[in-house]
Amino acid sequence: MTTHFSTIIVGGGLSGLTVAHKLRQQDPEHKLLVLEKNDATGGVIRTHREKGFITEIGPHGFLDNCNESKDILRETGLDKEAVKAPLIEFVRYVYLRGKLQLIPQTPLKISMAPLIPWKDKFRAVSEIFRPPLAGEPTVAKWVDYRFGSAMLPYIDAVFTGTYAGDFDKLKIDAVMPGVRALEKEHGSVIKGVFAKMMANRKSGTKKKISMPAMTSFPTGMSRLPERLTEQLTEGKDLLLNCGVSAVAKTESGWQVETEQGVFTADTLVLATPTNVALKFLEGVSDTMPMTSIPETWIGTVVFGFGPGVTIPPGFGYLTPEVEKRFTLGSLFSSNMFPGRAPENHVVFETLIGGRRHPERLELPKEELVAKALADVKEILKIDQEPVYTTVLQSDGGIPQLEEGYPELLEWRDEVVRSNHGLHICGFGWEGIGLNDMMKAGTKVAKAIIDATDSTTSDAEVKKIYF
Repeated sequence: MTTHFSTIIVGGGLSGLTVAHKLRQQDPEHKLLVLEKNDATGGVIRTHREKGFITEIGPHGFLDNCNESKDILRETGLDKEAVKAPLIEFVRYVYLRGKLQLIPQTPLKISMAPLIPWKDKFRAVSEIFRPPLAGEPTVAKWVDYRFGSAMLPYIDAVFTGTYAGDFDKLKIDAVMPGVRALEKEHGSVIKGVFAKMMANRKSGTKKKISMPAMTSFPTGMSRLPERLTEQLTEGKDLLLNCGVSAVAKTESGWQVETEQGVFTADTLVLATPTNVALKFLEGVSDTMPMTSIPETWIGTVVFGFGPGVTIPPGFGYLTPEVEKRFTLGSLFSSNMFPGRAPENHVVFETLIGGRRHPERLELPKEELVAKALADVKEILKIDQEPVYTTVLQSDGGIPQLEEGYPELLEWRDEVVRSNHGLHICGFGWEGIGLNDMMKAGTKVAKAIIDATDSTTSDAEVKKIYF
């Protein structure tokens, strides 16, 4: 005998938990079930605590400039627990030309900083005279065309830090659709930014220019999924260790086959990483443009140092490929948030691998640590040995938004439009940031609630979703 629900959510990561939370907020009687294959929720969000050091296996935080995220913190009470590191106060560095280059925090200061020669600054401003670049160029090709080659090392560092990716493969339309839209609509990015500013001025909209803050919690990022999970009842609203083997559309809704039985629902939410969802969708659509997208993995070598060792102020640094370093960069954890290291100690997390160098993650642990330590000692001018070291690696890969990704998104939207009661969100579909996950999950929950409202037309529901 199967059990029927109003909504089944496949995946207990942040996307699925957001959908469940919002459904409960808007309809406390909504009969839902979250299915999670692991023994805990949270997906790629995992915090490591050992010997007084708190570090992250997954994401380190999220910016506080997303309304959907702010709403979730307020609704769960997490806004009273959150700790923040304002970007305006915490500088960042790029390791370039053999030393750490401080990146100023405001556009005016960036324009005046000696990061690139003045002739290259003028080249960047001449972007206003260049027509939009046709096709689906890579990030590297697009930046080189619009702003000049002098900007490439800095942009490389940006996408190393966000996707652990290769900007010669990542597509600009996929990773920065808003910026690309400005270029296409106004003929240049700079013109587009000024046009938006003028439109706001004419409409009377005054936006205070401020820098967001990185947000986390005293016990680490895992507090976010932990709090969202507290609102679900184990065995009733949530099934852990419950892998899903197949999903299928039925005459009355959706059927989900799992390790703990067969369940049916009016509505199905696939809130899984992109490649997991694509496997399930093979049985739903026979027109898939691709069966998977590339993923990459990073390893983290954590170094804790005792009294006498200082690290530069700020968030950390990133290393572009042109520098030929072993590491991708380091995050200064004990700078960002209090309590991440014992008193008079510092801790930072050094990243290894990524899209360009996956082979480095296959090295023996001792060699991996030794190479990473040699790298950071030279870069940070440290002459002591660490008092604490560990190696961490996430089970989840980072989706790479490369060739064919925009087409895949269009296909996903068409599948959702063509299959009543199906919703697709999750890691890699709308981006890879935590704000992306909470924003998409909120949108899906609203579409589900509005679909159950007899006064809301199907066309209105689709307008909300798309």
